[in-house]
Amino acid sequence: MTRLFSERFLHSLEPDERALVDTTRRLVRETIGPSADALAQEDVFAADTFRLLVEHRIIGTAFPRRHGGSDARQRLRIRLVEELGRVCSAAASLVTGADLSCRAIVAGASDAVADRLLPALCNGSIQAAFALTEPGAGSDVRNLATVAVRDGNGYRVSGRKKFITRANVADWYVVIARIRGAAEARTHESAVAGTDDPFVALLMPRDAQGLSVSEPTAKLGWFGVPIADLQFDNVSVDATWRLGQEGEGFALAQDALVRARLGHASMALGRAMGALEIAATYCCDRNVFGKTLGSHQGVQWMLADALTQIEAGRALVDAAAQSYDRGDADAPVQASMAKMYATDLGMKVCTDALQLSGGRGYLKAFPLERFFRDAKLNQIGEGSSEVHRTVIGRDAVRRLGDEAMERHPCLPEGMLTTDF
Repeated sequence: MTRLFSERFLHSLEPDERALVDTTRRLVRETIGPSADALAQEDVFAADTFRLLVEHRIIGTAFPRRHGGSDARQRLRIRLVEELGRVCSAAASLVTGADLSCRAIVAGASDAVADRLLPALCNGSIQAAFALTEPGAGSDVRNLATVAVRDGNGYRVSGRKKFITRANVADWYVVIARIRGAAEARTHESAVAGTDDPFVALLMPRDAQGLSVSEPTAKLGWFGVPIADLQFDNVSVDATWRLGQEGEGFALAQDALVRARLGHASMALGRAMGALEIAATYCCDRNVFGKTLGSHQGVQWMLADALTQIEAGRALVDAAAQSYDRGDADAPVQASMAKMYATDLGMKVCTDALQLSGGRGYLKAFPLERFFRDAKLNQIGEGSSEVHRTVIGRDAVRRLGDEAMERHPCLPEGMLTTDF
């Protein structure tokens, strides 16, 4: 079946990976796409879609083979998220969310904990949520204020987490906290001071004494994946449920976030692809001044720019996914580039697609209204575009200041400001 966008990225996939992409496309065409508008009418957890993705082993791509998953490459996962994002943000978010919420468990849990939880997380019988963001800390992870006070063979956790995706349906929470001594952590507010304390990642069950979950928070879009707040009031966590070692919490969080940023990027591009397909179809149907809207040069130029930019974004995200799969040291920066470019582009394309669709595009009955609302969160979640610009720029300056950095061959030796 002919498609508007290139299929070249599928050529690098193994036969079993390509088969899963084909399965995802079938689900998109037969079930997920036709039901996307109805799902988006109310912000309740998309349980039917989740079970469908579990049944067809798409959720399982986030989990190791020994626990029932497929331990998929990121290069495959971005293709799956792109396909789902083309029609439904909730479906795409369920796939990226499974990775975000469970990656620290996969990477840091003891064998006993992994054997107990990962098979059930993989088959969807239980769920987890990743508790990182706080009222005063989101992209700036080092400013986290939730504290874990050492207490015998475990910890006492106090603090608050905000905007936690699927918190209201999760059975377990991966909580990133700052380790403090008891004297320093008498109150939650006292945890704000200082930045040198090690971080720890802790698993916490929903029924833990002292843990409370708020009602879902109303939001603009992305219906189907609710968010809620968590409050920790001196919650006891045994060291058995620690992920990794003390001091590794930040690294575990960063690894999960890198993967989530690739997910956001591919979701944004998938939505942009879908928005452009919808707008282009409308342009070919709509007659203006005696000919179809799509036959006007101005419209063709808008379509040409969007098509080219989306294909460029897909290449950038694919390269970043390969970098992560290889374990390259610069994979986090590559993921930041991909996330920043793809999500900003996704917002632009959805805006232009709605413009091309005229009054129909603004109607709730037309899918672009939903695409337009959903596009914004990709620019904000897992680090805003502005934060990623700072990350990328800071990394460039750091590397240029390194003596090992190759100097441009057209430049003379010495300081350009004093010797030239």
